[in-house]
Amino acid sequence: MPAQPAQPAQPARPERSGPETASVMDVSPFKPSLVKAVFRDVTPLHVSRSAAWAAASVTRTVLTEIIDGARRAAAEEARKKLIPGDLLSAIDRNVELEVGDKWYDHSPTFQGLTGVLYDAEGVIVPSRRRSRSRKPSAVVGAHRFEAGVKKLLWSQGATAVPAMVRDLDGIASVFLTDLARDAAMVVREGGVKRFGTVTLVMPGEPAPPPFLKDSLQDLSARSGDRRTIGRDDILAATTIQLFGGNLRQRALTEAREATQNTSAG
Repeated sequence: MPAQPAQPAQPARPERSGPETASVMDVSPFKPSLVKAVFRDVTPLHVSRSAAWAAASVTRTVLTEIIDGARRAAAEEARKKLIPGDLLSAIDRNVELEVGDKWYDHSPTFQGLTGVLYDAEGVIVPSRRRSRSRKPSAVVGAHRFEAGVKKLLWSQGATAVPAMVRDLDGIASVFLTDLARDAAMVVREGGVKRFGTVTLVMPGEPAPPPFLKDSLQDLSARSGDRRTIGRDDILAATTIQLFGGNLRQRALTEAREATQNTSAG
């Protein structure tokens, strides 16, 4: 048979640089534009690109840890699809995961966990009615995170019932909103004024390595203008939202890695 003509070589795909690289895209399924939209609901301060990537990374780290804990709970019952009960189990086993707690009052999953209030005569106090205020809030905007949550579940090889997706949406929204408020406070106050750390040790697990004191101290004071939230302001806010242990340390480390190639603007 006659020899087949050689196929032309396929041109090499140019490698991308900056935050669009695969390694950084793996850091967070939450787009910087979404992060900045959440921050605009909270503060008029400008949010730098590196700050947006850092906030997205920290949120991704927290949600990944919650999903991982829920997957372990589901595996113990030979289930692959995550349900809200797995979320409760994950938080119950690891107190570090108890974040975004303002969402708990709005989700049926957490009913009974927020406590029952009694008046002076021992009568149950009805829960507050939800207001229909037009003021933007983390709860109203929780649906914005659905695509990112589903992408994160998929990247972890997990699926979840709609109620579980809704709760992860809400937790992500409330956590990021609180992170934005704390970052704005760091800018306003010129650093973290009430600085400290707590190391949590779970039963049966080795203690995490001590966090470098210098790393924490570097975040306790800030430099720069008072009109822009920068990456280090997000890191400082993270130390407020995550009160110690492995989760805080991992969130800070991954956020730094995610912003190595981003510009400050």
